[in-house]
Amino acid sequence: MRLKVLVMGDIVGSPGRRILRECLPRYLQENGIHFCIANAENAAGGSGLTKRCWEQIREAGVDFITLGDHTWRKAEVIPLLEREERLIRPANYSAAAVGRGWAIVNTDLGIQVGVLNLLGRVFMQPVDCPFAAADKAVEEMRRKTNVIIVDFHAEATSEKLALGHYLDGRVSAVFGTHTHVQTADEQIFRGGTGYITDVGMTGPHDSILGRKIKPVLHKFVTQMHAPFDVAEKDVRICGSSFTIDTETGKTVEVERVMIRLEDVPVT
Repeated sequence: MRLKVLVMGDIVGSPGRRILRECLPRYLQENGIHFCIANAENAAGGSGLTKRCWEQIREAGVDFITLGDHTWRKAEVIPLLEREERLIRPANYSAAAVGRGWAIVNTDLGIQVGVLNLLGRVFMQPVDCPFAAADKAVEEMRRKTNVIIVDFHAEATSEKLALGHYLDGRVSAVFGTHTHVQTADEQIFRGGTGYITDVGMTGPHDSILGRKIKPVLHKFVTQMHAPFDVAEKDVRICGSSFTIDTETGKTVEVERVMIRLEDVPVT
């Protein structure tokens, strides 16, 4: 059996949530998607996740949500992490942190899918080793399923590629998030692991990484503080689809996805 999984990059603010609501259900149906994962660490006003945002994203058709370095920006995320099995934070945070770093859930096809969330260390705040955390989590997940998807929320392309090769043959797919810029290096490694360095941003692209251009320029030019409000125009869904052979756990097809809100026909 083949399982088609859609993964989406960082959902930014209300524009990102809006395009999911307006475009995602139709895309999932028309493209035969069986399971949908999204990174939502920027969903609430551009930083963090709240209960309302969680509900809106799930209602739009997202089956599973991952987080990143902004996990703790909103206090509302703590009870969500404590009770929701389809919400995880990076596994290489402290073991004392609230929540889980990986989970295994059932799809509508009856196939179990493992999802692992990791945080990079290069140009990021100090966290535990993502490679060691991956080893431990993957070993446990493979006892129950060979379909495993990894969201590596990291800055450096080299670190993302390194983890992809490190996990090649042990997981179904590794996709990068955090930089908000979709890369053009989708591929399948020799061991059968699908990979893309960054799936991009789901949000306003007439912006600087989802934020209004003028205040970001002001900060760069003057080094003075400026509030980085979420932008509003050229809203897109960015992601990637992985088609996985459920018997082997290997990716057989990977494809970049980009949906512009303005290109969606009005019905």
